[in-house]
Amino acid sequence: MVILTHLDSKLHTPTYFFLRHLSITDLGYSTVIGPKMMVNFVVHKNTVSYYSCATQLAFFEVFIITELFILSAMAYDCYIAICKALLYRVIMAEKVCWGLVLTAYLHGTFVSLFLTIKLFQLSCDSNIIKYFYCDCSAPTHMSYN
Repeated sequence: MVILTHLDSKLHTPTYFFLRHLSITDLGYSTVIGPKMMVNFVVHKNTVSYYSCATQLAFFEVFIITELFILSAMAYDCYIAICKALLYRVIMAEKVCWGLVLTAYLHGTFVSLFLTIKLFQLSCDSNIIKYFYCDCSAPTHMSYN
């Protein structure tokens, strides 16, 4: 999708511009998680270093948050195309499209860095997370009534 929308001049519209960047973010968060997961399947050892975990989380959050804002930009593009069809080319100029996409990438980066830094500043008793949270232990027994 990225190559196709870049090469074909008929697809140089705001809609396909946003689809290209949506594809880039999808590719990004797939390549952040996928390779390590595949290595863990082959090696049968589910370990990751502390810094690798932080880096992986930061990049994953960048792409997820950016994707949400690109989807919002796409919704805005559809709104303009439907409600202000005669002014569509004026409102959705190339500069506006680039501004929306760059804002999405920058916002995703800053929020991701903030969340990752704050999360990894928390102190835990152990560097092994047995369950979902490192701040509470799982119940020792479960009863089903």
